[in-house]
Amino acid sequence: MPEIEANDCRFYYELDGLADADVLVLSNGILMSTASWGYQVPAFARRYRVLRYDCRGQWQSEHPAGPYSMALHAHDLAALLDALGIQQAHIAGISYGAEVSMIFATKYPQRTRSLILSSAVSQVDPVLAGIAGMWLAAAQRRDPELFFAATYPFNFSQRWIAANQAALAQARSRYATLDFDAVAELCRAFLALNITSELHRIQAPTLLMVGEDDNLKPRAYADIIAREIPHAAYAILPGAGHAVCWEAPLAFNSLVLGFLEQQGKGGI
Repeated sequence: MPEIEANDCRFYYELDGLADADVLVLSNGILMSTASWGYQVPAFARRYRVLRYDCRGQWQSEHPAGPYSMALHAHDLAALLDALGIQQAHIAGISYGAEVSMIFATKYPQRTRSLILSSAVSQVDPVLAGIAGMWLAAAQRRDPELFFAATYPFNFSQRWIAANQAALAQARSRYATLDFDAVAELCRAFLALNITSELHRIQAPTLLMVGEDDNLKPRAYADIIAREIPHAAYAILPGAGHAVCWEAPLAFNSLVLGFLEQQGKGGI
């Protein structure tokens, strides 16, 4: 199992693709793992060196005591890149991982070749705070069934939920293995997010994506990000919910690869 020490934390990571290609980092959503990028890695690894990792407190990485912060996650990513000998990368993420990616781009601009954001927010308004607070309360109860019931309706569109009951059943079984103390720390870190005023500092070429039917972090949040990063390419994925990399993988992959192609060849 590939693990490495960085920023006083042990990280699980996976590297796939061409050894001499540009590096593409994929940062997870809050409940995702490296396995969650299964629709993306085969497509991306044909052109890029793809780095996936579980962040501090997630799945196979170390779960040190908190508090965590989104800025700490960004510093962790920089330290992970240092430990792996990677100077620059295309920085991509979805949801929680996209928010970490935005902070990384503000703090490490010289290391950010481009920025790819999906299902992201730069601030937590009252309705979203209420949802995240509900997740936090469920995590504090350490009840997998309650936590699953509180989270899955927001992570997927109604259409996807109706068509993917078997996949949801598999996800439900995995929730029993969650470290709920670590999940609670991740929720607290998210609830403190407020970086809208920092986004104008991002100069890296940026792709911004949002699902048309995202009920957790709806388009209004992406509109804010698009206004603050005025050079960002902005795409709305029809019919997709929050987890666009699962719900619309072909469109997601096509947008990412087309955007990266504009930044330069991936090493082939």
